Parts: sequence; C-alpha cells; structure tokens
Amino acid sequence: MNWMTGILGSSVGKKLMMAVTGLGFCGFLTAHLAGNLTLYKGRDAFNHYATTLHTVEALVTAIEVGLLVFALVHITTGLLLFLKNRAARPVRYAVNKSAGGRTLGSATMPYTGLILLAFIVLHLMDFHFVDKTHTTVFDLVANALSSPAYMVFYIVVAVAAAIHVSHGFWSAFQTVGINHPKYTPLIRNLSIVFAVVVGVGFGFLPVYIFLLA
Repeated sequence: MNWMTGILGSSVGKKLMMAVTGLGFCGFLTAHLAGNLTLYKGRDAFNHYATTLHTVEALVTAIEVGLLVFALVHITTGLLLFLKNRAARPVRYAVNKSAGGRTLGSATMPYTGLILLAFIVLHLMDFHFVDKTHTTVFDLVANALSSPAYMVFYIVVAVAAAIHVSHGFWSAFQTVGINHPKYTPLIRNLSIVFAVVVGVGFGFLPVYIFLLA
C-alpha cells in the first residue's frame, strides 16, 4: 500500500487520476448527449428514455455514485495540481501566453472546470432532486429552458465544456502513456471533433427547446 500511496501522492499520480476520471466523464458526456438527443423526437420519446433509465435504477444509482467519486477525485486532484503549479511560479512573467504549446483549452482549464461544477450543482437541483410526481422530465426541461437567461447560461456551459474537453481529452491519453508520433496528431484531431460535438450537441438543445416554448 505504501507504493500506491506514494504514486497517488505524487504529481504524476495525481495527473493519472485526473486522466482516468476525465476520460470517464468524456464517456458519460457521450452517453448523456445521446440520451438528450431524444428531445428532438418530442415529449413522448424523451419521457420514454427517462422512464427506461428508471427501470434499471440500481445500475443508474451505481453510475451516479461512481460519477460522484470521479468528480471528487477530479476536482480535488485538479485543485491540488493547480495550487502546486501556481506556487512554483510565484512571479508571473510577461510572456506570450500562446508560447510553449499553450492553447485556449489548457490555459482555461481551472475556470471552465469551475463553470462546469456550478452547472452540475444547478442541473442536479433543477432536474434530479425535484418532485416529479405531478410532472414529467420533458416538462421540467422545457420549463427551465423557456427562460432566456437559463438558455444563455446553458449555451455558455456547453461552450465551456467544449473548451475543457478540447484539451482534456487528448491530454488524458498522453498522461496514460498513449504518446506516439503517429497517433498523437490523430488523438488531437479527435479531441477537436469531440469538443465540437459536445459544444454543438449540448449548445443547440436549449435553443431548440426555447424556440418550441
């Protein structure tokens, strides 16, 4: 156990935990987006999707607990790494921010992460921890996204998620050891495609629902 504690307590170990949990969230985003796309089929299709999830409630609960653990690990290790890197550079030099391979995604990871964290809390309060006895999931979503402010916020979150995964996706593969001159450019391009799918996929849904309201 000492060797495991040593690994997980190191910067490399923390980055590895962030990579694994981050890839897990990428998988969840893909599945969640696929489910949300049933909104385009209308009320009955989306409510059927939500009802189907409740038929496997034990599995859904296990996934939710797993995601909670992943979130705590991802946020904690990310914060520790951010503070450590910040402490290692107490003086900020006037340098070109794009130098050293920095991208919009890598430069804004802590901030887009905070936006996503705030959204997750709000999302759970609005759609998960609510009484659904006299309403449906579709109605909850439609009522929330009928607000222009919520729609704009949802779009901002979708953009933040796209920026976050544009760096996090390929960086996670690099962290777990998949770093090859032949495959790394492919993974980078795939991360851009994935980021666009996440941004457009989640970002257009609130616009669609708002226009239907």
